[in-house]
Amino acid sequence: MSTRIAFLKGHGTENDFVIVPDPENVIDLSPAAAAALCDRRAGIGGDGLLHVVRSAAHPEARDMAAEADWFMDYRNGDGSVSEMCGNGVRVFARYLQRAGHVAEGDIAVATRGGVKAVHLAKDGDITVGMGKARLPEGDVTVSVGERSWPARNVNMGNPHAVAFVDDLAHAGDLYSPPPFSPATAYPDGVNVEFVVDRGPGHVALRVHERGAGETRSCGTGACAVAVAAARRDGADPTVTGTRVTYTVDVLGGTLTITERPDGEIEMTGPAVIVAEGEIDAEWLENAIR
Repeated sequence: MSTRIAFLKGHGTENDFVIVPDPENVIDLSPAAAAALCDRRAGIGGDGLLHVVRSAAHPEARDMAAEADWFMDYRNGDGSVSEMCGNGVRVFARYLQRAGHVAEGDIAVATRGGVKAVHLAKDGDITVGMGKARLPEGDVTVSVGERSWPARNVNMGNPHAVAFVDDLAHAGDLYSPPPFSPATAYPDGVNVEFVVDRGPGHVALRVHERGAGETRSCGTGACAVAVAAARRDGADPTVTGTRVTYTVDVLGGTLTITERPDGEIEMTGPAVIVAEGEIDAEWLENAIR
């Protein structure tokens, strides 16, 4: 390991990430190393880590290399591996643009949740094709303290439980994962969204992301919420042939979510790179001992 490792810091609607460019996949980013870098007191700090690798250089992405040159090797803030992060894809694409790897227009990004189509608009917003939602059958309940609510099970490449509540304060502090039942619904844990209505086609949420706690934004969560809200409101574009768009307020800003008649979901929002620098490799080695 070299004595210095380049990094950047970015966010999408204040869902923030440590970015580690590593095109040839030569940096050993263990779960402990990722967690140390994401530590907000002893490290750089972030809800997650974006390890930027060429698809051809990563064993989990080689079969996607013909479709997408770059692989988003995403880690949660606790160092665990995750399938997908919608805000992370936008920040990942912004980094690729900043580094000169891509230009405005359409690109493809490989993730553990599949290849994602991304559009970098001239106005600065980035749209990500998030794929289709899956709606597993079965009743799910989430709880906070003495309150409990029925939740919609939505899978966006990662699992979500969407609960509509009267007040976002009912979600509590969200330091710990909200209990859910049955346990078999989410054997690997779940992202839990608490949602209130703001107006027609307009909702707001708070979210507990597995492995990160409450975050300022969750892209896949916003998509899951929009789908759950649409079905609750009696709208299914795959049936009606009419696209449905929801404005979704998160703590860190606003995302626009559109579900198309073919079932594909698009998420549009900002992505910002705020800093870059170098990680001291000796510090990182000591931090994970």
